[in-house]
Amino acid sequence: MIQSVLLENFGPLKSFFWDNISKINLLIGSNATGKTIILKALYTLIKSSEEFGRGDDPKRFEQILSEKIYWTFQVDKFNELITKGTSGRLRMEMNAGHGKCEYSFGDKTTNTITEVKNSFKKREDNSIFIPAKEIITLSKVILASREQMKAFGFDDTYYDLTKAIVNNPPQKGRNYTSFSNSRKKLEDIIKGKLEYEQDSGRWNFKKGKNIYSINIVSEGIKKIGLLDTLLGNRYLTPGSVLFIDEPESALHPEALNQFLDIITLLAKEGIQIFIASHSYFTIKKLFLIAKKEKMDIPIVSLSDADYLIENLIDGIPENPIIQESIRLYEEEIEVSFQ
Repeated sequence: MIQSVLLENFGPLKSFFWDNISKINLLIGSNATGKTIILKALYTLIKSSEEFGRGDDPKRFEQILSEKIYWTFQVDKFNELITKGTSGRLRMEMNAGHGKCEYSFGDKTTNTITEVKNSFKKREDNSIFIPAKEIITLSKVILASREQMKAFGFDDTYYDLTKAIVNNPPQKGRNYTSFSNSRKKLEDIIKGKLEYEQDSGRWNFKKGKNIYSINIVSEGIKKIGLLDTLLGNRYLTPGSVLFIDEPESALHPEALNQFLDIITLLAKEGIQIFIASHSYFTIKKLFLIAKKEKMDIPIVSLSDADYLIENLIDGIPENPIIQESIRLYEEEIEVSFQ
């Protein structure tokens, strides 16, 4: 598991340190406060450690990391990632179960990082990032834009995820028990499952004996079917790290509740999960899970000026999402008595 992370002068984050990281972790905050930045920073480093030394790839770790940062953040020059108005260097440090890595660069850095200290051991597991937008219907476009046009547009979170579901067919045989149970629950939510035709490159949705074109299927079904696919093709394993940006996107609150129950099952199996959210339902459901399961679920509340790290097992902290929900409730009461 990822155990701690330090970010300095990274985008909107002047200084950020997080060391009570657990199996399920939640980041909340207003737009542009750094939620997705943190997710992507963690993803680029853990994913680089997984790609390093695989197969016959001769690339040094620094090369892999530089490419991953370039294609994930999609900036022409790395110095664009440095916090505006500071003269300091961007720095990141991560401690994980398989070692430690840190890197830094200054305002002269373009697209290659040379100052890297890496003690990560070889990592066999696969981690993945599920973005807020659906990628199923865009899979061909995503692959073409990266592999043929080499163009910015879909960052590496989209590209890696597309490869993970397209290049890895479903595996037969016995799966991890909790994964099998999770797949059953996922398929119960959407009343079917996604299927990919390797020959034609087409996605379909199978519901009973009926097969539907993916183009007429809701985004919620695609999002849930996506996770089912990652479990079915064994891309995810108990040592994986799963990053989810806005799980509430396109999901009905009831489906979101069920989805987060499944996420909890996966965490119990060993998968570490990081979630960024704007949703009151997500916060409330994870609070209930923390209480029911007696599970530590750190919650990072980000603002323009600072951040606060608490634990949902101790209660829901004050934050703009909850405050807005209360404000709307009070407005409703006021209107009702007019």
